[in-house]
Amino acid sequence: MDPLLASMKVAASGLEAQSTRIRIVSENLANARSTGDTPGADPYRRKTITFVSELDRVSGASLVEVDRLAEDESDFAAEFDPGNPAADEKGMVKIPNVNVLVEMADMREANRSYEANLQSIKQSRDLISATIDLLRASQ
Repeated sequence: MDPLLASMKVAASGLEAQSTRIRIVSENLANARSTGDTPGADPYRRKTITFVSELDRVSGASLVEVDRLAEDESDFAAEFDPGNPAADEKGMVKIPNVNVLVEMADMREANRSYEANLQSIKQSRDLISATIDLLRASQ
């Protein structure tokens, strides 16, 4: 396979992986304060994503793919909020195990990786177009 097309395939796999990562981080941020519905119920549990490198046999390139989506098993924090429907008999409410600062840093990193992959595709496309223009001019 042509190296420029292979580079586009690698970058496209990166776009897809980072897009999924951005979706997971967005879900975590959207539910950062989602408590349970009943007293003592567990709140939203933070989701995590892991990637794996897969060899594309056609191009010989290593592509990135989502390996698995999982839930963060860390403990929930608790805060005193006796008016909350999810409060237990002591007035404590379990809070999701989502750290907004960590999620924002993860979002920024995913966004930058997405942009880098997109730029790589643009560069490959420009090089392919330049090659075609040179071939046309030589005829």
